[in-house]
Amino acid sequence: MAKVETGRFAGTMEGEFVVFVIGMRINNLLAVNKWLPVSRAMPRMLQELFRQPELGLLHAEFFMNLADRNVMTLQYWRSYDHLHAYAHARDKAHLPAWAAFNRAARGNAAVGVYHESYLQKPGTYETVYVDMPRFGLAKAGAMVPAVGSMKDAADRLRASAVGRGAGA
Repeated sequence: MAKVETGRFAGTMEGEFVVFVIGMRINNLLAVNKWLPVSRAMPRMLQELFRQPELGLLHAEFFMNLADRNVMTLQYWRSYDHLHAYAHARDKAHLPAWAAFNRAARGNAAVGVYHESYLQKPGTYETVYVDMPRFGLAKAGAMVPAVGSMKDAADRLRASAVGRGAGA
């Protein structure tokens, strides 16, 4: 069980970074042969990325919505260039998985896939975590007390613009 950090904290990151949301939705529960290979691909990719930090993945969080049959990973990347390079690298796990999805599942609507990329620059984000284990940006970057110049959302937004609080 993760250790709860008691109090108010903010997550900070030095410089630019990317928030990447990627997931799948099982549209036809009975088409196991279509959605199971898709669901097995993400853990392989994450293992590869965690073993090779130079590829640029900083952190990932995993989510499941059983009611909607949706599986999602929230990822933090050092840069869009890192994310794009990984997605297109012929010697990494993503490209073969994408090709396999296109051959096996695309066009039959048994499983859907999606991603969203958010390029974050200093001054364009703020976070707060109260009585939480390190999570999200606070785990990808640094977790600092949300007090003084980091007490409210507007202050945290300003602090991210000038890099205050990062690297704690």
